[in-house]
Amino acid sequence: MTSQTPAPDAVAASPAHVPAPIPSREPANAGGTRLWVERTGTRRYVGRSSRGASVEIGDIAYEGAFTPGELMKIALAGCSGLSSDAALARRLGDDVPVTIEVEGLADEAEDRYPALTERLVVDLSSLDPAARERLLTVVHRAIDQHCTVGRTLQAGATVDLTVVGER
Repeated sequence: MTSQTPAPDAVAASPAHVPAPIPSREPANAGGTRLWVERTGTRRYVGRSSRGASVEIGDIAYEGAFTPGELMKIALAGCSGLSSDAALARRLGDDVPVTIEVEGLADEAEDRYPALTERLVVDLSSLDPAARERLLTVVHRAIDQHCTVGRTLQAGATVDLTVVGER
């Protein structure tokens, strides 16, 4: 694998790394970022962004790869972190350590996650009780109002799939 990721609509030098053709259009993502996955093996993909990020995606049997469900959970926790970051840093300092754990088991019969649980771990011992309660209110409000992933999961999003090449 090369260290540079070609754009999905560019022709790669290696025949093994030629992405499927993508129609020319502006992606409907923030900042015009293009997102795609490429198959790298049986039940293995790599997710890519036009900003140069990549993530290994695969079956739970593969070490070093996230399952799609794990990525969804990490997206939720990451969104909660980004949404609450300014409030936490403002009151606890720019170097405040924060960990957000996320979990939820799949319902095999329905092939979905019926419930996800997040746990934001941060040391609030430096705050008096009133400041602690104010910060918790602000953190919950920030996540409730600004975590796009959480809001999308709670509201339920429609998904539209087009197979390019359908005849």
